[in-house]
Amino acid sequence: MNQSIDISRIFNVQNFIIYLIIINIIGFLIMYIDKRKAEKGKWRISEKTIFIITALGGGIGTISGMYTFRHKTQKFQFVIGLPAITILEIIGIIYFFIT
Repeated sequence: MNQSIDISRIFNVQNFIIYLIIINIIGFLIMYIDKRKAEKGKWRISEKTIFIITALGGGIGTISGMYTFRHKTQKFQFVIGLPAITILEIIGIIYFFIT
């Protein structure tokens, strides 16, 4: 029997919203974890990882974590970079749904 995967069932609005919630919780938590590790002088989460989580849709979470925990707020690349990525993603999503 040939079973095909119905892509429209996987990539629907509900699953997209669930994904965004999860990736933003992850973004928030990595900022918390990195802040705590910085305070203790331990191994840190790489800046590249923080930018990847942001680029994967976790911008609201990483930005919220950045200001909630006052972490990386003195670094220009984070203060400008994270919001810029997030704004571009929001514009992209709006454009996708409008067209």
